[in-house]
Amino acid sequence: MNAFLKYVFQDWDINRETSFKSRLALALFRLSQISRNLPGYLFWLHPLSRGVYQIFVEWVLGIELPWDTQVGLSLKLHHGVALVIFHETIIGNNCVLRHSTTIGNKKLPDGSYSTSPKIGNNVDIGSNVVILGPITIGDGAVIGAGAVVVKDIPENAVVVGNPAKVIHIMENGQTAAQSDELAILKSNSQ
Repeated sequence: MNAFLKYVFQDWDINRETSFKSRLALALFRLSQISRNLPGYLFWLHPLSRGVYQIFVEWVLGIELPWDTQVGLSLKLHHGVALVIFHETIIGNNCVLRHSTTIGNKKLPDGSYSTSPKIGNNVDIGSNVVILGPITIGDGAVIGAGAVVVKDIPENAVVVGNPAKVIHIMENGQTAAQSDELAILKSNSQ
């Protein structure tokens, strides 16, 4: 039982500074995920938990994070409203997602659909970001607000704009805040 509760509430502490809504949405997300592995006689709990999750989190709170999305440990949601993530997306550990962000596949010229993005560990994604297609976001990347990402992003890169462009590669030990200050200085000098 302890392992069950630890799994369901794994994102609770990291979202302490965000909102109760984020904490609740992620606890229900994890509960919905773990319920699919319950023993046979409890099979009925999975559709029940999925239904509660979809109605409450997706419809009421406006956070579209499908229960079957592969998400690593310690996901942090800042103002999860208008967050839309396609279920085939893969999100690594210790990632940060902000409001009005869309992550998913795209329609190809032949009418078929691409796969979804793979987001590495420790990625910080700003608000109003769009990430589409069969791309990889490297570990430690920082994606600035309003960026439209349709190409691979290397590890520790800071990207901004539409289309997103790498403006800085963080060095080992450099924080995202230090990198943001550097990016502002660079953009002001151009």
